[in-house]
Amino acid sequence: MEPLIALVAVTLALLVAGSAGVRRLRPWPVALRGGLAAMFTLTGMAHFVGMRAELVAMVPPSLPNPGLLVTVTGLLELAGAAGLLIRRTAPWAAGCLTALLIVMFPANVYAAVEGLSTGPFEALIPRTLLQVVFVSATLAVVISSLRSRATESPSEAHSPSAPDVALPPALHPRTR
Repeated sequence: MEPLIALVAVTLALLVAGSAGVRRLRPWPVALRGGLAAMFTLTGMAHFVGMRAELVAMVPPSLPNPGLLVTVTGLLELAGAAGLLIRRTAPWAAGCLTALLIVMFPANVYAAVEGLSTGPFEALIPRTLLQVVFVSATLAVVISSLRSRATESPSEAHSPSAPDVALPPALHPRTR
C-alpha cells in the first residue's frame, strides 16, 4: 500500500505546486512522472533495506539465485526512477518499468498464493488491482510522451536547444 500512497501523494503535491505557480510542474505528465519516480525509489530501496528478506522469499522457487534477482530488480527500479525525471529518457524509463512490473508480477502471485504475506492489501486481488494502477500510470507517461512528440515538428524534436527536462508549453523554446 505504501507505493500507492507515495505515487498518489507525490503526484498530487506536484500538481498542487504546478497550480500554485511552479510552471515546470503544471503539466500532469510531469507530476505523474514525479509520483512514479518517488514510488519506484521507495520500492527500489526496499530491495536493499527493510524488506529484502521478504522480497527474496517472494521469488518463485523455479527461478535461480533469488538474492541476485532481487538486487537486479531493485537496481532497475532505481534506474527507472531516475530516468523518469529526465524528459528525454522518461518514455523509455516508463516503458521499461512497465515491462518490469509485468515480469515481476508472478512473484506477487506466488507470494499471495503461498500466503507469504498476510496484510489485507497483499491478497491476490488487491495486489493485482495495485499492479493495474501502476502499469496504467507508467503507460500514461509513455502515451503522453508519444502524443506530445507527434505534435512537434521534426526540427523542434531534434533541436539542440530543446530542453532535457520537461517544460510546460509556456517555457518551451518553441512557444517563446
